[in-house]
Amino acid sequence: MNKVIILGISMLLAINGYAQQKPHYTQYILNQYIINPALSGIENYIDVKVSHRHQWTGLSGGPVTSYVTIQGPINKKDYHTTATSFAVPGENPRGQRYWENYTAAAPHHGVGMQLINDVTGPLSNLSLYGTYAYHIGLTPRTNLSAGFGAGFSRFSLNSSSLNFNNTTVDPVVYSSGILNRTKFDMTAGVYLYSADYFIGVSAQQIVPNTLSYSDHTITTTTGKTVPHIFITGGYRFLITEDLNLTPSLMVKYINPLPLQVEVNTKLQYRDMIWIGASYRHKDSFAGMVGFNISNTVNLGYSYDNATTALAAYNRGTHELVLGFTFGNKYDDGCPRNVW
Repeated sequence: MNKVIILGISMLLAINGYAQQKPHYTQYILNQYIINPALSGIENYIDVKVSHRHQWTGLSGGPVTSYVTIQGPINKKDYHTTATSFAVPGENPRGQRYWENYTAAAPHHGVGMQLINDVTGPLSNLSLYGTYAYHIGLTPRTNLSAGFGAGFSRFSLNSSSLNFNNTTVDPVVYSSGILNRTKFDMTAGVYLYSADYFIGVSAQQIVPNTLSYSDHTITTTTGKTVPHIFITGGYRFLITEDLNLTPSLMVKYINPLPLQVEVNTKLQYRDMIWIGASYRHKDSFAGMVGFNISNTVNLGYSYDNATTALAAYNRGTHELVLGFTFGNKYDDGCPRNVW
């Protein structure tokens, strides 16, 4: 029964074009670059993120998403100008004084790479993108960046997963080995950010492609990839010298589905540890926790619990995000612009 359920879900996700075809990311707030190429090179160092997400654990064939992202600036001038820019012993490096001294970045370029592998039952999608962005300062404290990504997506169907208790597979569906389809793809986005807020708009899968697993057999419908539009926004509140709270919102638009809304809240203590919660409308709610192991290593974990009928068939969703910073010569314990 589990295989039958997951097969139906898989076909909806990858063939019909009437459901979300790109993965969910509960901890998108920790790596907005994964949904918006305009964040390429947003910090003063090279940022590497490695993530693994196992959705609907306990349900055979549930979605499993893994990714590696690398992005960094080109010729970006450091915002530190004197030796006193280092954290003062006993002072919160992310307290009020830090944000009062925030300045917009000088114009600079950023580049990056995204490698994403998303597997659901017999279907998989391996994507590789190179990204570029340009950042400018609009005001002394406000930045604007625009970027794009180009690459390919390799869609695969493993027919060996379509054997349901020796039931014959419909010959319309490819039924011998693994079928691969490689398609060119692009992403694009803009990002407005400052010390207190961010607003982003991005699009994924913007190159329209047909997608069929019928192995050239005549069918009555043709699958296709559809664009995914993401709108994000957030605001940072300094509660005390040691605590800051960042509520954020993500709105997704995938034609012809209704808007999908995600609400996220992150509470951070200094630049050391954070906890958070999120709610995906009519889908799930989640809790998350993370900490900076050092100024070069950070780790985040989230757990999602579905609110749909699928909750009866799985044990929740686990997501890990491991981050590394290279060239972080000013020992920043957490990002200035990606929260």
